[in-house]
Amino acid sequence: MSKAFIPQHFIDFIKPHIPQKISLDEFLEYCSKPLRKSIRVNTLKISVNDFIDKMQQQGWQLQPIPWCNTGFWVERPAEQENKIALGNTLEHVTGLFYIQEASSMLPPEALVLNQTKLDACLDLAAAPGSKTTQLAALMNNSGVIVANEFSSSRSKGLFANIQRCAVTNTALTHMDGRLFKHLNETFDAILLDAPCSGEGTIRKDPDAMKNWSESSVHEIARTQTDLIDAAFHALKIGGVMIYSTCTLNPFENQGICQALLQKYPDQLEFEPLDQLFEGAEQSITPDGFLHVWPQLYDSEGFFIARIKKTGATPIAENNPFRRLGKFPYPKISHKLADTFAQYLSQQFACDAFPLAHCYQRNQEVWYFPPGFEQLIGKVKFSRVGVKLAELAKHGFKLDHNLAVNFAQYFNKQAMNLTPEQAAQYLKGQDIWFENNELDALSKGEVLVLANGQALGFAKRLPDKLKNLLPRDLVRDNVRF
Repeated sequence: MSKAFIPQHFIDFIKPHIPQKISLDEFLEYCSKPLRKSIRVNTLKISVNDFIDKMQQQGWQLQPIPWCNTGFWVERPAEQENKIALGNTLEHVTGLFYIQEASSMLPPEALVLNQTKLDACLDLAAAPGSKTTQLAALMNNSGVIVANEFSSSRSKGLFANIQRCAVTNTALTHMDGRLFKHLNETFDAILLDAPCSGEGTIRKDPDAMKNWSESSVHEIARTQTDLIDAAFHALKIGGVMIYSTCTLNPFENQGICQALLQKYPDQLEFEPLDQLFEGAEQSITPDGFLHVWPQLYDSEGFFIARIKKTGATPIAENNPFRRLGKFPYPKISHKLADTFAQYLSQQFACDAFPLAHCYQRNQEVWYFPPGFEQLIGKVKFSRVGVKLAELAKHGFKLDHNLAVNFAQYFNKQAMNLTPEQAAQYLKGQDIWFENNELDALSKGEVLVLANGQALGFAKRLPDKLKNLLPRDLVRDNVRF
């Protein structure tokens, strides 16, 4: 039983806002229940069916989540559960799945509902990356996602998750989300999972309510009002925006959406979400929003609204992005592209790499999302695309991200390690061999795999693979 702290002043505050069909006692009872563990299969790396087959062999029990066909509640054998944290499994480290609360899978699914193609998307408050990576998988790495995060520390985690999950269609920004007001009518779709008071997260974090106060709710609501207004400006006419929170009170949820409608009565409409999944009608509000209370689906509390822009918004003044200067990454030169293509072909039989989407900066080679060009000069980016290599004295110094993101293009010079060898590699250790075991490999860089998934690069020497894993990715606690 969870020892959740639920202050009486919160109970008094939320009681009048609980729907009649929902019992206060049942709500409080579920708030004290441990949250079911849930994961989302990363289809950028593995199909759902292959993942199910793979993990059932390890004794995992996977129960489908009704609103996400890649999401599952998971139960593992007690021996695994007691010895290996879910985040320390090889399958997690190699990006086959993302540990994500079931309710938080709703906003991206609501965003792509009835959408045929998305060219440019914005995730306005993206860290730690669960929804960004989910959206990238739903888009199959096509188009471009601008993933913004205001917090510097959270931005690092966002980048790490994007990297781990082989997301290649994302450009990161690090700024106050209110500045997106100046990117008038730029994005086809926007996801605003707004910072909130977190009232719905108490099952995951028993201390979530320790610092809760009604005054903080109204203070956060003011920030949410600014963010949703900025996002609405950045949305194209005909585009769709999802506004979501993991809180329960109407001031941060319905109230924010209604205030936007009051400000732009002729420029937006709410699109109902009652058909998003079977059972959605249990949580639908009169306006067509989803207001998920913990006991409805045995999950976290959540709120989701789908907003369509039907008319133009005024252009914001004093655009801070007017003088960004020249973009420092030109398209890759024909000479460098030919040299890099020749190297990839000779070393890895990689003959179909998408060099048309490659750029360079000095002697570095980068891959940028195909839809990125439309955003050049409009906003300042902190990270864009995937670094592939640097031109070295004798060839290229390959970047770890080339292995993690583009292993599917490599047709030779790859080695699948045993579990023991893979553990050594992830600890940053060299891997020694005997009896000419490396004779099948050429000299130079080798793609290192575990269970068919890319771990990174190593350098083939006569009797060992020299570890080339970046030091910041070394891990001692991975288990098999």
